[in-house]
Amino acid sequence: MKILVVVDMQKDFVNGSLGTSEAISIIPNVCKKIRSHNGKIFVTKDTHDRNYLSTNEGKKLPVEHCVKNSDGWQLDGNVEQALAGKDYTVVEKSSFGSLDLPVLIEEYVSNSKFEIEIIGLCTDICVVSNALILKAKFPEVNIIVDALCCAGVTKESHNAALTTMKMCQIEVIMV
Repeated sequence: MKILVVVDMQKDFVNGSLGTSEAISIIPNVCKKIRSHNGKIFVTKDTHDRNYLSTNEGKKLPVEHCVKNSDGWQLDGNVEQALAGKDYTVVEKSSFGSLDLPVLIEEYVSNSKFEIEIIGLCTDICVVSNALILKAKFPEVNIIVDALCCAGVTKESHNAALTTMKMCQIEVIMV
């Protein structure tokens, strides 16, 4: 079985306070991947409180984003439409990587054989963080990242993250 992990495809990262043209450009690929996936999907949502700017992360990245229940915290509308009717679980996370995600995946798969495919934003922050956490938890599981369904803060940092993941035995594809 294949588990699909959709990382932080939220309005603030697509065309909101931290949006980029690269993020906007992957929306059709992400939606196509979601629609063609027949199985369980886990959708992470970067989730902050109004006090974000006073947090350690907020001091280093002083751009308010993904405040819970704000418009920017919501999934991109196209992604939300692609998820309609799919079996998915939302996983809120307050940091780059989710420690809850591997627990939820492990509970879902029970003792079945599985692989994980990861797509989303941002390649160089949250995608790589979650990919490495999942690889550490499931070292014998094939973990795949589709580079055509990811975008980084910059093209250079996107490519650097892909290289890092390859070096950690995460399969990087372009489908």
